[in-house]
Amino acid sequence: MIVTRQKMEEHEAQTLAPYGAKSSESKGRAYPDDEHAYRTAFQRDRDRILHTTAFRRLEYKTQVFVNYEGDYYRTRLTHTLEVAQIGRTTARAIGANEDLIEAICLAHDMGHPPFGHSGETALNTLMKDQGGFEHNKQTLRIVTKLEHRYPDFPGLNLTWETREGIVKHETEYDASDASDYDPHLRGNVEAQIANVSDELAYTSHDLDDGLRAGLIAPEMLKGITLWDEVTEIVGWKGGTLDDVTRHRIIRRLLSLESNDLIQATSANIDAANAKSPLDVQKLDHNVVGWSDDFRKKNRELKNFLYQKMYRHYRVVRMAEKAEKFLAELFNAYISEPAQLPPTAQARIDQVGLHRAVCDYIAGMTDRYALDEHAKLFDPHSKP
Repeated sequence: MIVTRQKMEEHEAQTLAPYGAKSSESKGRAYPDDEHAYRTAFQRDRDRILHTTAFRRLEYKTQVFVNYEGDYYRTRLTHTLEVAQIGRTTARAIGANEDLIEAICLAHDMGHPPFGHSGETALNTLMKDQGGFEHNKQTLRIVTKLEHRYPDFPGLNLTWETREGIVKHETEYDASDASDYDPHLRGNVEAQIANVSDELAYTSHDLDDGLRAGLIAPEMLKGITLWDEVTEIVGWKGGTLDDVTRHRIIRRLLSLESNDLIQATSANIDAANAKSPLDVQKLDHNVVGWSDDFRKKNRELKNFLYQKMYRHYRVVRMAEKAEKFLAELFNAYISEPAQLPPTAQARIDQVGLHRAVCDYIAGMTDRYALDEHAKLFDPHSKP
């Protein structure tokens, strides 16, 4: 039996919830593009994102820890894959479109510069008189302009729905600017799931990495409601926290988070009586999220992570160094553009010197940025 695109579209129509996005009802792409015989429009978006240079570079971009600090810690790539997995699980449970979710999740961090949020802060400051820098906008630039993989159009020519999901990516640490994508409408269910999946992933997995790295000692978490609940479920009474027990705790935390998210979201959708994707987008509130009780527990855990991990002196020191590295790189290229590689120099006439430099730096991995800094400022390094 061969399952064609048409059959997949029919399957979506029969199995997805009324508010789930149907690939056959997509608003389409910016440039004419033939449909594929065996993949839906959203599946093609996912595959195009997966094969980009920007996606591969996520392997060597910081989540919290810089790559050279150890092979065990999350990178932007492993975080992205975890977000996509959580997103698909949630989508499947509530009848949303898994393929669209996956495409949005895989793309959501491609615009991040080296050194995580510190790099984003640095570039935004350096570009403050040139339109600023924000990684959601940069992701959209990547998929619409910067990736060159097709002869007939710039970027990846993704569907409207995937692009809209990218620009309407919002978490506590990310703000969206959807001025060109129906800004009066919320993200659809799939976009909202991607947003919450990102938050769920970085909270639980940053906790895991913080414990592994020793930035957080288990006894520091005593009194944090979610921690106390999860450790009681797995039967950990304190003392040495071995790797297997830590994995069990994080898995259980993810399970509790996911279960509440699915149940609360389903209840919210039922209460809204949403009968189409547009019904969800017209609401004055997001339907995807946790129950009020669980939201308070998450807030407590996130406050702990901010105070004890993200503001840990080791993390802050690296953040300060990262901002200094990128500022020095940026100013060196601005003062003498001839130091840029030819491909970056060629873009100056198209987008201006500052944006060309910003695009070049934003595309760097942590390792490449450190190497470039050494080549420019260490007289013992080869240029």
